[in-house]
Amino acid sequence: MEAFLHGMILAFGLILPLGVQNVFVFSQGATQPQLVRALPASITASICDTLLILLAVFGLSVIVLQFEWLRIALMSVGILFLLYMGYSIWRSNPASTDNNEALPVKKQILFAVSVSLLNPHAILDTIGVIGTSALKYSGTEQMLFTAACVLISWLWFFGLILAGASLKRLDSSGKLMNIFNKCSAIFIWATALYLLSGLL
Repeated sequence: MEAFLHGMILAFGLILPLGVQNVFVFSQGATQPQLVRALPASITASICDTLLILLAVFGLSVIVLQFEWLRIALMSVGILFLLYMGYSIWRSNPASTDNNEALPVKKQILFAVSVSLLNPHAILDTIGVIGTSALKYSGTEQMLFTAACVLISWLWFFGLILAGASLKRLDSSGKLMNIFNKCSAIFIWATALYLLSGLL
């Protein structure tokens, strides 16, 4: 039970801060015409987080990040995706969002994968916090710790699209969401520049 609670608290603390991944999933809940249309973003982000957690717990991601060329390639692709995603969100118009304007399933999945797996800082955070904390446990306790981290991730991303959908209902004109989109795009571009500075 201690391992499970530890995993829940740790995962919540790690996932709570504002990040590109959270901003994107929330925006899908707010801009898709129906809540169910935002599920691809939420499910993809959850699957990617689950993958990162499993890699962190079993130590495979540490080996991957030892290759400098892989780190550079990961960051370069991540920067390009973030620049493009920021552009797409900036141009979106929540006030007139319909089935044609909302991000299609393929784009949602692509963007969710990019903000989840192409951000080396997110990967390092997962390894540094969850991966090292998992070393405290073994056997069943480690499984419970890992399961708690994964559970929080899935609940969080589904909660984000619900929160986004609630904002859309409160903001029928789309003005508030338009401001949020502009701020999101700027935040995403700033993250891309931050990654670029780390690459240079």
